[in-house]
Amino acid sequence: MSPTESEAGDVRGDVRASTDGDTYVHGASRGEGPHTAQEARTGVGRDRGAKEIPMVPKDRPRTYYDRPVVKSPVWKPEIPWYFFTGGLGGASSGLAYAASLAGNRRLAKRSWFLAFAGVLASPVLLITDLGRPERFFNMLRVFKVTSPMSVGSWILFANSVTVTPAAAGSLLGFPKGLGRRAEPMAALVGLGLSTYTAVLISNTSIPAWSEARRELPLLFASGAAASAGAAATMITPPSYAGPARRLAIAGAAGEIVNSQLMSRRLGDLARAYHEGEAGRLDKISTLLTVAGGALLAGAGRRRAAAVAGGAILLAGAACKRWSTFKAGFASAEDPQQTVGPQRERVEQRKGATAPPV
Repeated sequence: MSPTESEAGDVRGDVRASTDGDTYVHGASRGEGPHTAQEARTGVGRDRGAKEIPMVPKDRPRTYYDRPVVKSPVWKPEIPWYFFTGGLGGASSGLAYAASLAGNRRLAKRSWFLAFAGVLASPVLLITDLGRPERFFNMLRVFKVTSPMSVGSWILFANSVTVTPAAAGSLLGFPKGLGRRAEPMAALVGLGLSTYTAVLISNTSIPAWSEARRELPLLFASGAAASAGAAATMITPPSYAGPARRLAIAGAAGEIVNSQLMSRRLGDLARAYHEGEAGRLDKISTLLTVAGGALLAGAGRRRAAAVAGGAILLAGAACKRWSTFKAGFASAEDPQQTVGPQRERVEQRKGATAPPV
């Protein structure tokens, strides 16, 4: 070893680590290290008192070239409509069964019709997104409790199997016995259909979805109730549509409240729901939901007002599904949405494990 090398310290790659804790690069002067990204990765000089420079600035979480940390969803526009029709059909099953128990046959028949319409539309939308029908049937080959996609596929299949005879028995009178036995199962499975999509998206790595895993199921349940009640109110004579009208108003109120609670708990992550295209759809949804709910509450016993209020409320529920869908894309494309919460959790763990002063 030459005297120059012995004075400078060890030679490792293109970084020289000095024994006195200073590091420098070829041709550079001595100074506190590390001075290169290689040193930060390999740890050269750390054992000699060098300090590591954080790769992500503390003042503004970001990534190299501001590239996204997680991939955006690959879902097509059919998916938010699937969210909407699944919620509408699932909640309509519960409304239809409750109306049957109460002896309100006119409301029950129309609600079973809506449930069957949701059963017809939902698989078509899902298969269209998948591209090939056999991909949906392949998801039924196994049942995995820990997979929302697997559980959701079976919920959709079970809903189709139970709603079909229940709707046929109510609308056509055949098969009457099988239809009556299928009604409670259809209502139970319908509740899962109206909320499982929220569990599905909150199980992804998209920050705006995963961090809202507590509120999204309640938000989707409220929207499904508002949709089912509004649709039933539109096609049922006002004298028989009272339960549906009350369900629509309660669902609209629940959607507004749950949306506000979700935004407060998400903090900075709520920007994905309130900015850009998702923000515009959210504002439209709020206006439509408030207007439709108010119209049904104030003049819902009139036929024209019931039809108008129900249509407005349905439009608001659809816009809310689209807003949630678009917020996921915006959140995935913003690296701050991923890096920021991770850094906060790290700081919280450090603060929890720090020894008392």
